Amino acid sequence: MATVVLLGTLDTKGAEYAWLRERLAGHGVDVLTVDAGSFSASPLADVSSDEVIAAAGGDAGQLRDRRDRGEMMTVLAAGAAAVVRDLHGQGRLHGLLAVGGSGGSSVAAPAMQALPVGVPKLLVSTMASGDVQPYVGEVDATLMYSVVDVAGINSVSAAVLGNAAAGIAAMAQAYEARTGTEEHAPLVGLTMFGVTTPAADEARERLTALGYEVLVFHATGTGGRAMEKLVASGMLAGVCDLTTTELCDDLVGGVLSAGPDRLEVAGRLGVPQVVSLGALDMVNFGPRETLPAQFESRNVLVHNPTVTLVRTTAGEMAELGRRIARKLAAATGPTDLFIPLRGVSAVDVEGAPFRDADADAALFEALRTGLEGSAVTVHEHDLALNDPGFGAAMAETLHRQLTSTPKER
Repeated sequence: MATVVLLGTLDTKGAEYAWLRERLAGHGVDVLTVDAGSFSASPLADVSSDEVIAAAGGDAGQLRDRRDRGEMMTVLAAGAAAVVRDLHGQGRLHGLLAVGGSGGSSVAAPAMQALPVGVPKLLVSTMASGDVQPYVGEVDATLMYSVVDVAGINSVSAAVLGNAAAGIAAMAQAYEARTGTEEHAPLVGLTMFGVTTPAADEARERLTALGYEVLVFHATGTGGRAMEKLVASGMLAGVCDLTTTELCDDLVGGVLSAGPDRLEVAGRLGVPQVVSLGALDMVNFGPRETLPAQFESRNVLVHNPTVTLVRTTAGEMAELGRRIARKLAAATGPTDLFIPLRGVSAVDVEGAPFRDADADAALFEALRTGLEGSAVTVHEHDLALNDPGFGAAMAETLHRQLTSTPKER
């Protein structure tokens, strides 16, 4: 029978969780209740708050004596994540449900983000109608707005929470039914942007023909992080990181940064990767009127009404080259870099608005210098990134990485 884990602050939401437990049992699932209450000793708990705190390496007595709410929430969040990850590993979690306000949601969110993609996760929250990125992260968490505060069972909360219970029960049952029965080709991650679409499409088509299932990630910050989370979870056999533009936003201050650790996970874990320089000619901002004043003198391109692009300078490109070289040189698995000498995006080719051969040359030279003597194989093609043959070459190299022995490579 499928098991739904109920995670919440049972010291403040005990009545609501008791009600949810009954509804879930009525839908034919087992229920495990994890107590993340700061000062809770609820008899509803299958995993007590003391055990949650201990899972984070904390001492419940000392933590409560300090009465530091911020510290308490941080520890409970870490402990809840450890508990649900362990329950899933034991095969005792087929779905996770949490309800709460800002505090309860802040504890539940890391737990949901700790679970692999595909495991049902549902958070009913008073915070679900605003900026939900901190709660969703890079996983497939489902958020439901509670409409009214989670404060007792009334006609509105009964409808909302009843739908949540029915939804997570059905998802958990479906997840249990398919667990261990799914078969698919090896999964490969591929990064894409609008201005690198032809190359990405060619790589995707070639990888598919070679027998892989290709997962395409839009390089918008969350896209890069989502791909690397799947790499870390062990789901991806290899990575075709054709579009590394998120590094520009991290360096210059654009709106689509994936953080300073982008392009490091596959290398650290030894996952085969082929990497290119897609869209390193641009930094992303919002609508034209929101462009920060310091960029007004730069080469600016309005991509669409909501996206304004700023061309990276030769100095920025050189720094990007140094950063990429350091990341790739530290890789522990097969790593190949592909350099498109005639342009890194659709707008960085001859006659296009972002064409800057000197800036590109600074990038290429920094990469050559930084990777000299490393184990990274560098392929320089006298092509633009989107020219026919470039994406296919990356795909075929990744295939060789995945199918050959180290000696053959």
